[in-house]
Amino acid sequence: MSKTLATAHIFKTGPGTSIQDLGRMDYGKYGIPTSGCMDSKSSQWVNLQLNNPNDAAVLEISQPGLGIRFSAPTMVSIAGAQAQVLQNGKEVGNPSLIPIMAKDQLEIGQFITGARVYLGIKYGFKSQLELGSRSFFKEITPLPYFSKEGKVSFWDEASTLGVLHSKAKWDHRWFEKEELEVYLGPDWRLLDQETKSHLLTASFHISPLTNRMGAQLLETVENKLPELPTNPVFPGTVQLTSGGKIIILGQDAQVTGGYPRIFQLSDLALSILAQKKPGQVVRFSKLVC
Repeated sequence: MSKTLATAHIFKTGPGTSIQDLGRMDYGKYGIPTSGCMDSKSSQWVNLQLNNPNDAAVLEISQPGLGIRFSAPTMVSIAGAQAQVLQNGKEVGNPSLIPIMAKDQLEIGQFITGARVYLGIKYGFKSQLELGSRSFFKEITPLPYFSKEGKVSFWDEASTLGVLHSKAKWDHRWFEKEELEVYLGPDWRLLDQETKSHLLTASFHISPLTNRMGAQLLETVENKLPELPTNPVFPGTVQLTSGGKIIILGQDAQVTGGYPRIFQLSDLALSILAQKKPGQVVRFSKLVC
């Protein structure tokens, strides 16, 4: 059966809902951030359930309150934060695979644990492709985020539907750990031993200053770091300012920075951080290379 292009209508949403994939590669030299999913572990899991490529575009939902209506049959998968999921007003117990019929409505309600939900669809969402990626980013894509009455296309294919005798269950416990595994950054050597020890043993709290650009931690760390020239930075780079602030860069962060780079988060640590809410605790754990 041939596929035709259908439409998903977003009839309500909280702030911060966007289309994301694995991001834009090789454009850092032009000052363009990578963007892409903050929690790539969850986004790749939903694509695996749907037999999609890893980089198929998904919805990243950062606040409760999404409502989406589908114009044609398809299959969707939901992972990331543990949240209440309703299909046509009825709660879905295991949303890892959900058959969708024309005019079906999905709603994402209260977040129970975690901070971001990922909604994947068979063949991926077909938002506008810009510089090799569908990821929303201000000044590159037409929209930075969805608002009420948003629309996005997908491939209609009724043959993807069928009786689901069993389906995988998403385990939310992996992002409840406090440890963020890190590699030592290029400027780690500039710290004295006391500061190094403190950074690897202390607990830190996520501040409210947290978004796709990055996360700032509440506690400060006194240091005697020198002024440094601007250097390349990446999602997951941990910077320590001369005033003692710790900043962990996110997917939409700038591609260069002048603050010392003390750590680089592992891919898994980036996904764990993406699921942390303000006030939650994290600790840095050095990876042995």
